[in-house]
Amino acid sequence: MHAPAPRAVPEYALQAIRKLIADEDYRPGDALPSQRDLAERLGVSRTSLREALSSLSALGMVSVQPGKGVFVQAAAPTGFAWPFAEQVSAADTFQLRFALEGFACGLAAATLTAAELDALQDNVEQMRLELRGGDFDSASRLDFDFHRRILLASGNQAMCGIVTSRADIFLESQKLPFIRPERAMETWQEHRKILKALGRHASGPAQKAMQQHIRAAALRTGIAFVTLGD
Repeated sequence: MHAPAPRAVPEYALQAIRKLIADEDYRPGDALPSQRDLAERLGVSRTSLREALSSLSALGMVSVQPGKGVFVQAAAPTGFAWPFAEQVSAADTFQLRFALEGFACGLAAATLTAAELDALQDNVEQMRLELRGGDFDSASRLDFDFHRRILLASGNQAMCGIVTSRADIFLESQKLPFIRPERAMETWQEHRKILKALGRHASGPAQKAMQQHIRAAALRTGIAFVTLGD
């Protein structure tokens, strides 16, 4: 394998390890090569490799056991339908949301009214009920509405316009994490964390909570993307 041009190195490493597991027919419980060997084989730094392994661990695909090694755990979700591939990738969409919605959430925390907060609380409670009932389509629409309300509360019309103009793409990205029903409640839990920060009017924690949520949602789909902190 050859390392890519300098770009999304942790994402490259993640996809390369997934390919390695598939191509060499690793089974759950099998040990992967040592981290040193993997880094050399992929042509990436140990830091980038560790981030890739952390993402794969969050996906439930590998288990990193200190002092013992890295073991295959299960297959990650693959082959999801993304109908906008000719226009924009799912990874790029999540990356845009990470930057745009994280910033918007920080802005909203400073200006959110009591009525707006009540509407978000109602949304979060309704999502809990829909998820418990197994209605993932309704849950994804509530997810979209939760994020839309925060964008509106930010007061930034340009950001709202981006989402409104391509609501179909943004809504599709919010359906994707529900391909793993066993982890669907994580979306609700992350929304509660965002709501808690918004209720405290804490801009920094609100921005961070939103960014963590979008990154986790992408990982539940099997997607890793790079941020400036990577």
